[in-house]
Amino acid sequence: MSIEVLVPNLPESVADATLISWHKKVGDSVNKNENLVDLETDKVVLEVTAPEAGVISELLKEDGAIVTGGELLARISTSQTVVAEQAAPTIADESKASAIPLSPSVRRLISENTLDPAQITGTGKSGRLTKTDVLDHLHKQTPAAVSPPPAPAPVPAVAVAPSAPAATHTEMAATPPTASNLRPEQRVAMTRLRAKVAERLLQAQQNAAMLTTFNEVNMQNVIDLRNQYKTRFEEKHKVKLGFMSFFVKASVEALKKFPAINASIDGNDIIYHGYYDLGIAVSTPRGLIVPVLHDVDQLDFAGIEKSIVDYGEKARAGTLSYDDLKGGTFTITNGGVFGSMLSTPILNPPQCAILGMHAIKERAVVENGQIVIRPIMYLALSYDHRLVDGREAVQFLVTIKECLEAPAHLLLNI
Repeated sequence: MSIEVLVPNLPESVADATLISWHKKVGDSVNKNENLVDLETDKVVLEVTAPEAGVISELLKEDGAIVTGGELLARISTSQTVVAEQAAPTIADESKASAIPLSPSVRRLISENTLDPAQITGTGKSGRLTKTDVLDHLHKQTPAAVSPPPAPAPVPAVAVAPSAPAATHTEMAATPPTASNLRPEQRVAMTRLRAKVAERLLQAQQNAAMLTTFNEVNMQNVIDLRNQYKTRFEEKHKVKLGFMSFFVKASVEALKKFPAINASIDGNDIIYHGYYDLGIAVSTPRGLIVPVLHDVDQLDFAGIEKSIVDYGEKARAGTLSYDDLKGGTFTITNGGVFGSMLSTPILNPPQCAILGMHAIKERAVVENGQIVIRPIMYLALSYDHRLVDGREAVQFLVTIKECLEAPAHLLLNI
């Protein structure tokens, strides 16, 4: 009996996918639900698994092919005779591999470099291998790979006829080395995610009247509160208390006060959202993605922190789903983790505003006529001036500043 392996149904916003790589070839045995091939879309990498155990009888698409939902990818033969002959060695291999779950990007690195995942220490959740773990392992194995390219090999001497004058040392030294050793280039196809990010950022620049307003916030009270309770918080909730949950809570309070910033434009209509789905920008090896915390106003600090940690791990492992990225009424991006002092974040369409966080630095400020040192963060709010007036944008940012400088606002809901 032959079983068809099809491209899964894609969401309405995704037209097609790119076949990244097959993990099996014709004649290989597969187990039910074993990953066969990775498909890259504009947002996530999908794993297409085997619907039944059997043997790969036919592969109909090659690496790099563009496929659409429901398209035929491969056929699996489920003949008992064939499976019994070829599946036995695969079961042992699969049991070993199942102990170390691998994301598509990690699996691809291990396959390309012929590595044993059991020899690599995983730092992800439950010991899961991340792409960084594999790259670190490769770096330790081949430190010379990052060294400068070697000097060009000496050109062997060539016999010349007696009548031809021998080249002088000066003439030989003047001979330029080959350009390939001095000016290397590499042409790499843009990933679907990178292409989509470029398209959306260009769309935001062209279709929105984007402005940015700035302010600064004294983080001393938040830092003191966090230091006082972070140990008890982690013991009770099994997650660390970070700064992002304070910013998420402050943003929700400001969005409730200024609903236009939680709205979006659809043609000639304005859609005011009565819910709060906040996107948290995350940098991954594949590019920038924005998983969404849905109904974040209903989450407490622990719920927010757990959701952020979970999304971060899934983003690095390449296991985010469409539901994780769907929607969003407002976005927060934190360039401070990379050391950014100040920036102008770009809108995430169709949202009309985005909050930019930056690095916390000790700065000299004036309080009650005295110069004191305080931990200061610069905040930036980029907004679509077609929908949001400057007064609303400035007051929105001031509201966030007030909530952070007096965290009792967030705890007492005042």
